[in-house]
Amino acid sequence: MATLNRFKIEPKNTIFRPTAEKLRELSFEMSNAQVTCFDNLNVQTEVDARSKKSTYIIDDDPSKHSDQCMTRIEADRLAGIQDEFIRSAEMICVDGYIGNDPAYRTSARLWMERAYANIAAMQNLLYYPLEGNEGDDWEPELTIVYTPSVTAEGYPNSRCITVDLEAGITRVMNSDYFGESKKGGLRMWNSLVFNKGGLALHAGCKQIPVGDMKKTALIVGLSGTGKTTTTFTRQNDSGPVQDDFVAMMADGSIQATENGCFAKTFGLSVKDEPTIHAAVCRNVSYLENVAQNEDSSLDFFDEAYTQNGRAVIRMEDIDGAIDAREVPKADFLLILNRNENIIPGVCKLDASQAAAYFMLGETQGTSAGGKEEAGKFLRVPGTNPFFPLLHSQQGNRFLELLKSHPMEVYLLNTGRVGGPDADDRSKKVKIQHSSAIVKGIAEDSIQWELDPDFGYEVASEIPGISSGDLGILQPRMLYQAQGRTEEYRVHVDRIRQERIEFLNSFPGLDEEITQALGV
Repeated sequence: MATLNRFKIEPKNTIFRPTAEKLRELSFEMSNAQVTCFDNLNVQTEVDARSKKSTYIIDDDPSKHSDQCMTRIEADRLAGIQDEFIRSAEMICVDGYIGNDPAYRTSARLWMERAYANIAAMQNLLYYPLEGNEGDDWEPELTIVYTPSVTAEGYPNSRCITVDLEAGITRVMNSDYFGESKKGGLRMWNSLVFNKGGLALHAGCKQIPVGDMKKTALIVGLSGTGKTTTTFTRQNDSGPVQDDFVAMMADGSIQATENGCFAKTFGLSVKDEPTIHAAVCRNVSYLENVAQNEDSSLDFFDEAYTQNGRAVIRMEDIDGAIDAREVPKADFLLILNRNENIIPGVCKLDASQAAAYFMLGETQGTSAGGKEEAGKFLRVPGTNPFFPLLHSQQGNRFLELLKSHPMEVYLLNTGRVGGPDADDRSKKVKIQHSSAIVKGIAEDSIQWELDPDFGYEVASEIPGISSGDLGILQPRMLYQAQGRTEEYRVHVDRIRQERIEFLNSFPGLDEEITQALGV
C-alpha cells in the first residue's frame, strides 16, 4: 500500500521494485511479446501513439491551462473505477528518479498491471535508479497509475488520461502504449520545474568538442522531427547528454530527466544513425511496434502497422554519452522545424525572434502524434505538447531565461525546401546537411547575411555544404532560379500573417514576443 496525497493504491498483490531481470522475465510471459534476433523483446500494442484527445488536466478552473480540463468530481469518479479494479489485480511498482542531480531530481513511481510488464520494464530503464539507502519514509513526488485493462466509457476510444498536478498523480486507462507512462511523469514534472523558476524543454542535449573547448547544444523539437537523430549525430566526436527532455533552471544550469531514450525506429539505419542502431540492437533494449520477420529479424522500414515503431535504450549503451552533471550551461539552442516550403536549412535568431519562433513551434506532424497529426502542418508552442499550464507562460519564461542567461538560438529545417517529397523541384535537407550545420554553428564557421523577407539571418556559406545546395540555405534563391518568384512571395505573405495571428492568440504573451516578427 502507498499513500499518494489524496489517494491510496491497494492492489490485491504487489510486485514491489522488481529487478531488471525480473521485469524481463515477466515481459517474456506476455502473449504479444516476440523475441527478436537480438534477444530483446518486441511488443505489438493495440494503441500505437499518444492519445491527446483523451488527456485531461484536472482543474475546476480551465482558464489556468491551454489544454482541455476535467472537473475534480469527474476525476474522482474515474479514479474510483480504476481503484476498484486495482483492488483485485496484481500490480508492479517501479520506483526511481526523474533527473540525477540530487539538488533537482524528482522521485517518481509507476504502478503497472502485471499483464503489461513491458511498460514497467521500459520505464525502469528510463528512471534514474534509487541509490539503495531509501528508507520506509521514501515517497514519490510524482506517480503514474496505469491500467490498460480499465476502460473509460464516454471518452474518446473509451480511453482516458487524467493529470492531477496538485496531487502529482496521472492515471492512465485503456492504453497499452508506453509513451503514456513516459510522458505522464514528464508532463507533471514540467509544472514542478516551472514553479521552481525554470522551464522544461522538449529537447535533446549534446556536447560538441571544438578545439580545447566544449560547446553544449540544446535541440528543441516535436517528436519525429529529427531531435534524437540530431542529438546523437557525432560531429567532432560529440557526445549526447539527453534525448528528449531537459530543464533549464533559473540559475542557467541544465538538468537531465531520463537514464535512457525512447527512440523512434522507423527508417533506422546503421549508415545514418549508427549510435542509435547499435543500442537498439542490444538484448537489454525493449522494442514496441517494430516490424518483425518470421526469422526474428527486424525491418525498420516496414510501416504496414505503424511508422511509430519505438525502442527504449539505456544511456550507458550510447557511445560517448555524457552525464548532465558535467554540463555547466548551454551555449546554443536549435529549434527544429520539419517543413517543406520556404523555411531555410538554418537561420540565426535574436532573443525576441527566438522566443517568437519557440512559441510558433512550427513543424509537420508525424506518426508520434497519432493519425490526427501525421503529415499535417502544426504549430505547437515550444514544440512541447506536454506543457500543462498556459502556453503564454512558457513563452514568457523562455524569453526571461534567454535574457538572464544569453545563448545563441537557431531555427533548423529538418524537412525539405521548395515543396513536398513528390515535387522533384524540391530539395531534401539530409542528415549530412544538418550535421554540417550543427558543426558550423559550434565552430562559428558559418557566413551569415540578413534575409530581407523575415528579418533573421540566413547562411551564405557553410563548410561541408556545396554551392549546389545553396537553395537549401536560402530558399528565395531556389525559387528564383526555378522561375517561382511569385509562388515564393505568396508563401511569404501568407506565413507572415498566419504567424502574427497565431502569436496574438495567446493572452498574456509578452509584447516583445508578439512584435518580434515585424521586418
